[in-house]
Amino acid sequence: MSKVAIILLAGPGTHESHARMFHSLVYSKELREKGHEVRLIFDGASTEWLAKWGDPQDDDDRMMSGFFAGLRDAGLVYIVCDFCAGAFNVHDKLKTQGEPLVAEYLNHPSVATLIDDGFQLLTL
Repeated sequence: MSKVAIILLAGPGTHESHARMFHSLVYSKELREKGHEVRLIFDGASTEWLAKWGDPQDDDDRMMSGFFAGLRDAGLVYIVCDFCAGAFNVHDKLKTQGEPLVAEYLNHPSVATLIDDGFQLLTL
């Protein structure tokens, strides 16, 4: 089976970014169901999604929070860029939520390590 790292960069704000976020979850779910090893990386503005889902304000946030929680509870491995969480002003909230903040290379997750570990990268 393959190893796939899905790097989500799109944050809340537009229909396009919502579609990118949703599809990162759908692709993660499908790949896991087919037996592939998946890593979902919240990078850049996408760190804001986890903050929104930690305090859902509307039905869409509640639905997406539930969908993500189901994936996480089923064993989806995900990480969050430590630097970007700070740059997008959600670091403290994500730390309080217990999110896996990672600062491997210049305070970001390391894409070189993922590639060295045999992951294919998919960026949304």
